[in-house]
Amino acid sequence: MRKTIYREPPTCAKAGRFSTMAGDTRSCCSGERATVSDGAATQLRLLDYEQVRKLDQVLNDVVPIHGRGNFPTLQICLKSLVQMVRKRLSEEGIPLRDVRLNGSTASYILSDESAFCYNDLDLIFGVSLDSASDLQRIKDMVLDCLLDFLPCDVRKERISPLTLKDAYVQKLVKIANENDRWSLISLTNNSGRNVELKFVDRMRRQFEFSVDSFQIVLDSLLSFYEHSEVEMTQHFYPSVIAESVYGDFPLALFHLHNRLIATRNPEEIRGGGLLKYCNLLVREYNPACHAEIKSLERYMCSRFFIDFSDIVQQQQKLEKYLNNHFVGDEEAKYRYLVTLRRVIQESTVCLMSHERRQTLRLIDCMAYNIYCGLQHRNQVMNSSGPPSPNGVLYPGQGYFYDGNSSSFFITNAYPTWISCQ
Repeated sequence: MRKTIYREPPTCAKAGRFSTMAGDTRSCCSGERATVSDGAATQLRLLDYEQVRKLDQVLNDVVPIHGRGNFPTLQICLKSLVQMVRKRLSEEGIPLRDVRLNGSTASYILSDESAFCYNDLDLIFGVSLDSASDLQRIKDMVLDCLLDFLPCDVRKERISPLTLKDAYVQKLVKIANENDRWSLISLTNNSGRNVELKFVDRMRRQFEFSVDSFQIVLDSLLSFYEHSEVEMTQHFYPSVIAESVYGDFPLALFHLHNRLIATRNPEEIRGGGLLKYCNLLVREYNPACHAEIKSLERYMCSRFFIDFSDIVQQQQKLEKYLNNHFVGDEEAKYRYLVTLRRVIQESTVCLMSHERRQTLRLIDCMAYNIYCGLQHRNQVMNSSGPPSPNGVLYPGQGYFYDGNSSSFFITNAYPTWISCQ
């Protein structure tokens, strides 16, 4: 069990105040540090040298983008991809406000936890989209950029944008309505570290929880790459600004460092943030406010079942989430499903009783299949010893399987049980 050492919360966290950004900021590529105005101080923060160095490492890492079928794996340096997309946007005449690193990767940069892991590499390009045709132009432009990463011996002139999309794009989303105008292109990585390019004109809700509300503005660092002839050092590095769209940077950072769960208005989030919430619980995050969490859970469940009302949609969503966030970790998948079941069972008030039973049964069966795989692997690894006569205990994890009634239980980790009969 992880032992969390709680730090003293910032003053604004104690008072529960939230401020909005005001004033301007400036960035530089010199040893002289930029300053942030007092009005923006609660939403913005300058990165220190170690954080900028971590950011530089992330941007210079090579990420494999895996192709389907016989298509080769693309070795993509994130910095090169960003620079290429920026250049192509300029050539297409699409105004670009800034480029930001978002989500768990931004949290990784700001976290001081050495074991902090991140999944997708989320990039936000702030653009002006005047019409729906701009979204199509952007999609074609990104797919065209992928051609430059193909091996030299590939005949690129014979590959169409549609072929590239089928080969390398895992997810393609376009949203255009009164409150939102943005598109998402997710490039496939079989290890779960997809490269997600989001082109945003406007977006009503930009975060799920405070710990994933951070956005790091990359423009000053990209300019440093292009213009500086001197390598980055502790005394000479660009001023890089991070923002928390949660609204209160010190409070969000306090939540990140102390593994606390906090959000606002989860009914505004597609899916209610339910799946991410259970993921945080499995990763040993704790609610920042226990008095409010049950109410928030009810809102999360209600919005989830509004967006995914059909059992087939629920199964597809769960399978995709498990495959994207728990690659190769069957034990974590099992714990996640047990946690999700408990939350739905305790906090769902918007479903008819038979609908709730149907969803719980779906989770039961998914967890049971995973458990059987774990049990088989355990028996293979310990084939020299006989099984327990009254059931099988999965060592060190608290899993107990009763072969007579086809039920399995959690003996110590979670106060719940799952039955598939």
